Amino acid sequence: MNTISVLLVGGAVIFGSMILLWLLSLLLKNSSIVDIFWGFGFVISAWLFYALTPDGFLIRKLLIAILTTIWGLRLTLYILTRNWGKPEDFRYQKWRKESGKIWWIKSLFQVFLLQGLLMWIISTPLMAAQISSLPAKLGLLDYLGAALWVIGFFFESAGDLQLTSFKKNPANKGRLLNTGVWRYTRHPNYFGDSAQWWAYFLIASSAGGWWTVFSPILMTLFLVKVSGVAMLERTMKETKPGYREYMESTSAFIPWFPKKVASGEEK
Repeated sequence: MNTISVLLVGGAVIFGSMILLWLLSLLLKNSSIVDIFWGFGFVISAWLFYALTPDGFLIRKLLIAILTTIWGLRLTLYILTRNWGKPEDFRYQKWRKESGKIWWIKSLFQVFLLQGLLMWIISTPLMAAQISSLPAKLGLLDYLGAALWVIGFFFESAGDLQLTSFKKNPANKGRLLNTGVWRYTRHPNYFGDSAQWWAYFLIASSAGGWWTVFSPILMTLFLVKVSGVAMLERTMKETKPGYREYMESTSAFIPWFPKKVASGEEK
């Protein structure tokens, strides 16, 4: 199959999955399940591309498929355990209230098909890394991509683990977490996520997939400007004591040494 055919099949599977997920959300009256599926959707995409590109270089195909699987399953399990037994996320509750009786159909387009479109576009490096048989060896970009992936995975998983542990301690209620990886970036999980997608791009570029650069750019823009950093910080700096000082001392995204010693107040 050529590149266009593989992408079209991938898109059909992604959109079909999103429609099924939408139907399930109507039964559960909970659109938040789309967040749980986000990481797993890329796992499905990676292995679908693996199956559709038998002529690709096997080691590179396995490399990107396995890295995507580790990332996607960890993220899915993390969000699943975090959301289990809790009501629908406040964002979807707000949209549901604003939309009233038409939310059932509006959610298909505003939530599920939109995220399906983003997933399809962002998944292109996973395909580009696998479709080419050349070069038939791992190169510098593959190794750089794997190294960057490890860094990203560390920051994302460590950030989530440390934040979960911090929130479980009742003594930390109302306090600010500024230790561990949170000492070096205010959003280690978002940085780690972005870094891993730049890693997939590097691996894809090794196989000629440099044209997929829009994928990590789009993912990073959403994490920084739309659904991640910007959205959280608008609330945090107004509601969390000590957060403005934390913003002054700690890098917003890319990890770096703090400008001054933290005051002792902890996120």
